[in-house]
Amino acid sequence: MERVTGRANWTHRFLDDKLTVNVQATVSRINDEAPLVTGSGGFRGDLLGMAYSANPTWPNNPNFDPESLPNPANILENYQSLTNTNRLLLNGSVEYKFNSELTGKVNLGYDASESTRKSMISANTFGFTTGIAGNGRGSVNDLNAKNNLLEATLNYKKEFENSNLDVLVGYSFQDFQRDGRNVIGWGFGTTDLDGMGDSLENSANEIEGVIDGSYQQYGIGSSDTEVFVNRLFPEVATTNVAAPNTTVSSIFGDTFDNSDELQSFFGRVNYSLSNKYLFTATLRADGSSRFGSDNQYGYFPSGAFAWKLNEEDFISSENISTLKLRVSAGITGNQEGLGYGNFVNRTRYAGAAIANDGSITIPGTNAVAFAEPALKWEETFSYGAGLDFGFNNDRLSGSVDYYRKETSDFLLQIQAAQPSPQPFFFTNLDGTILNEGVEFAIAYDIVQGDDFNWNASFNTSFNTNELQDFDGLIQAGTIRGQGLSGAYAQILAGGYPLFSYYLREFEGFDANGQPIGDNQTFVGKDAIPDINAGFSTNMSYKNWDFSAYFTGQFDFHVYNNTKNAFFTAGSIAGGRNVTQDVIGNGESGAAAASVSTRFLEKGDFIRLQNASIGYNVPLKDQIGFKSIRFSLTGQNLFLITDYSGLDPEVSVQPAGGDLLNSLPTAGIDWTGFPKPRTFTLGINATF
Repeated sequence: MERVTGRANWTHRFLDDKLTVNVQATVSRINDEAPLVTGSGGFRGDLLGMAYSANPTWPNNPNFDPESLPNPANILENYQSLTNTNRLLLNGSVEYKFNSELTGKVNLGYDASESTRKSMISANTFGFTTGIAGNGRGSVNDLNAKNNLLEATLNYKKEFENSNLDVLVGYSFQDFQRDGRNVIGWGFGTTDLDGMGDSLENSANEIEGVIDGSYQQYGIGSSDTEVFVNRLFPEVATTNVAAPNTTVSSIFGDTFDNSDELQSFFGRVNYSLSNKYLFTATLRADGSSRFGSDNQYGYFPSGAFAWKLNEEDFISSENISTLKLRVSAGITGNQEGLGYGNFVNRTRYAGAAIANDGSITIPGTNAVAFAEPALKWEETFSYGAGLDFGFNNDRLSGSVDYYRKETSDFLLQIQAAQPSPQPFFFTNLDGTILNEGVEFAIAYDIVQGDDFNWNASFNTSFNTNELQDFDGLIQAGTIRGQGLSGAYAQILAGGYPLFSYYLREFEGFDANGQPIGDNQTFVGKDAIPDINAGFSTNMSYKNWDFSAYFTGQFDFHVYNNTKNAFFTAGSIAGGRNVTQDVIGNGESGAAAASVSTRFLEKGDFIRLQNASIGYNVPLKDQIGFKSIRFSLTGQNLFLITDYSGLDPEVSVQPAGGDLLNSLPTAGIDWTGFPKPRTFTLGINATF
């Protein structure tokens, strides 16, 4: 990745400092080159999956052809994906002090980006059955995104004899616009990857230049003489235009253009009495264009109270520097996961593919959303209590918190039980997602001195997750691999945590080498850590300083989809690579690689997340520098875990719309790329 960034900030005061104007501008250019690493690599997996399963006797040569299997060296040599992004961020504010108590402020924001990704795989590639060899395939994806923000607030602050009042009211408006195109091509006259990308982009531009009026799609197959154009306005129709001269044999393009709006009215009141009793109350009214007119607005109140016990006369100990009791409750709303226009009937032309011979079947229309006027905001009701404490001027400090969160009307897309007039629908889940737990944190200044200082802190949380009051069963946890089409490892069900594993209990192999295990059932394990913990320490000696941060997660499980797909006796029987434990384990080469607890592993880990050492150079005034600092920082320096995969902290989210019931996955390791170990040397100077 290459990134160039320019930033400018400007602040000016007018009218005897009553009026303040701030402007910030940032311009950036990012060039990102990515290998064929994706969460949706088909049954062969992505480049990592191909490398895992490659026969270890093959030469590491991009020209070696293993015939029926892909050669990862060949793929790496003949694949390229480049993304170029230009981004502009503008933020400005105008603040005016009407008097010492009342202030008005207007914030304006503009965020615009233009991104183009060109992904090409040349005709020199072999091992695929998708017509790539001898032809080449590629795609160009353009995305233009804009985000406009207007926010206006009035803030009133008043100090009384023994209390303070702070009142804020405001309004905000935000719109999100996204438009672009997705173009695929087949049959290139060059194997140069840069040239292929330019050829497809120019050919698409040539075709779009001869199309009049609005359209959603266009395409031309290798044997066609005209370009078909699919139009939705003013009516659904397919027309044809004469084909211009292009350097790509077959092209299919699909365009999109949508926008969402979010509007909010909000208010907040803070009141403190005698610097002991702190009250907060807030109210938000949020409106979203993602919902129908009857449910566009959600109303979300909250309140909190804090009591500084250490300020009370009955807390007479001088050793107690902080003792604060806190309670709070409130409702927050969420619209994410719903997407654009899913509360009304919407029709688009379906996607299309270019066949192995370069032909394209003209797609028909397809329903992408159905009328769901009852859709409404997802809500989370949270409440809890906490205690902050500190002793000896907070040399020893910490906190204890209890929380409970109940999420209702969870936004979800699910497949309709057939027969049904529609294949799927968006809904507010009829159930409650519970998260309940305790958090604890403590910090101590171990050594306080003139030359040497040392402190340490520790935090941990214990969380319980469960779906309550839900009577259905929804398949989730998409599993991939050869012979695993439609397989799943998790189910959404009442009385169980989210991402609960639903598997066959693996009991070994029978005399024929077939796996022993009954039908899938809940196995009492899930992908959500019950315990999270962190430990940090900081030391300084004269001009030297050192810091380290450890993190850990415990009591959760990972499904090793990579092992399920690649490391079985069936793989070695097909001439593919396997791990050592597969040899002689009693499994038949013809055994089914069924989803089971055989591939379920504990994911507990401890990671040295970050460590750094720095040195502040002692300077003399005459050399012209105010300070010079050298630092060396390492991230992800080591990992302690029993998980057999590369990294138990899995965050693979397959692209595309092929996830079961469109539910995101958690704890499913499908050729997951591990977190990198990075080292950064820094030199910071001021003058």
